[in-house]
Amino acid sequence: MQIRIATTACLSLLAGLISAADHPNILFVLTEDQGAHMSALGTPGLQTPHMDSIAKSGITFRNAFVAYPVCSASKAAIYTGLHCHTNGILNNTHNYHKPADQVTAEEHNRLLARKNRIQDRFTTLPEILRANGYYQGVTHKLHVLPNRKFPYDEFLHGSKQEIADFMTHAASRKQPWFLLVNIPNSHRPYPNSDKKPIRVNPDSVSLPAFLPDTPTVRKDWSEYLAGIEEADVLTGQALASLHKSGQADNTIVIFMSDHGPTFQHGKMTLYDLGLRVPLIISGPGIAADATRKELISELDLLPTLLEWCGLQANIDYPLHGQSFADLLNAEQKPSDQSKRREYVFAEISNRGPLPNDGMQERSVFDGRWKLIYRKNVKTAWRQVNADSRQFKTWGNRTYAETVRVKDQFPMQYRILAEMDPQNLGAVVPEIELYDLQSDPDEIENLAAQPEHQPTLKRLSAALQDWAEETNDTALLGTTEKAPEIRNTN
Repeated sequence: MQIRIATTACLSLLAGLISAADHPNILFVLTEDQGAHMSALGTPGLQTPHMDSIAKSGITFRNAFVAYPVCSASKAAIYTGLHCHTNGILNNTHNYHKPADQVTAEEHNRLLARKNRIQDRFTTLPEILRANGYYQGVTHKLHVLPNRKFPYDEFLHGSKQEIADFMTHAASRKQPWFLLVNIPNSHRPYPNSDKKPIRVNPDSVSLPAFLPDTPTVRKDWSEYLAGIEEADVLTGQALASLHKSGQADNTIVIFMSDHGPTFQHGKMTLYDLGLRVPLIISGPGIAADATRKELISELDLLPTLLEWCGLQANIDYPLHGQSFADLLNAEQKPSDQSKRREYVFAEISNRGPLPNDGMQERSVFDGRWKLIYRKNVKTAWRQVNADSRQFKTWGNRTYAETVRVKDQFPMQYRILAEMDPQNLGAVVPEIELYDLQSDPDEIENLAAQPEHQPTLKRLSAALQDWAEETNDTALLGTTEKAPEIRNTN
């Protein structure tokens, strides 16, 4: 296993070769709860012309993954380049979308605000960008804490005019800028097709095998895709503001989602639907209309931006992310493939408003084989977000429908029950092994099959090494040595 470290010395040396005036602007479009679904990615029934236009002008990374499949924790991983068991945000936290000096004492002293936050000793991307002279804005939500570690100059609601004004403000100050455009429309509740028409036809969509194929589920999936189409329109508005500003030639555009959608095997799970996300990067010097298949973690974005933009960073600790800046360069061939990620890792702590510390879940993926390991499966709870279950508030049609048709679709019901064992009485597997080459929907658990024990052993060893190297104390326990991960079925 390789975890490449970006050190203060090498980043500062690179930054010294580039003047502040040469730093590019960064437009980061981050949708919510959107899996790897776009028309450019071949998703049936979906039309995303604006997202596709970024792919046409840049590089699409087909194997990009988040490190924690829930909103706050995923953002924390992007902002720090560190896994969440290190950076301090282990689940969703409060959203104080305002400058730090406007956070009240009552808000600051809430239990969740004091415990579920970035640790002081770690430097965030906005802190690095401010130190390098960037003017910064964020739209819609912050959803990470504490606010003082996110020194944005403007907290915006996300209108087209606000985005255009932000770019004008930065230009008038002669500063490079960073704008994070959060787009919530692909998050539940999706457009309700009972109340207004949507363009996506339920008959044209393709459901993953772990969902029951009924008209109700097809409607729900179609509404999810309709939410992505709304997000695409807002993506187009941000791009239009950029081009109108005249600054597109010096702007990197990053398009990404924070994790997958709220279906079983999606959000707050370590399956492919929960972890795999669209990632596209375009801009000056970046290859156009290209596709890369290397394994990429969201943790890699921070070191990549530091290297590509030539930023100074006072980082005296090892990052868990590794730069893939050489993959962006349109003029050069990528460097030695041996430096690439061999694995991507992800986690769920299930800590939060639960009766105990929560089931610990970890995964490792090598591009074909996925191992999921869980600790405390018999004694701890799994957290199930309200939008993964409720129809009244969140418009989730699939949960109740899967329960209703459980006799007709027993496998799909089993998967739902394992997602919500407290309410549906399932036994959650301790170990799962999937071959995503032959089983992309992760239906057949191969962990007990003798012929796959070498693969299981290899991935188990990689996961143990990772837990020790990143000091994953929740998995290690008090001995600070990872438990032997073995098949107990």
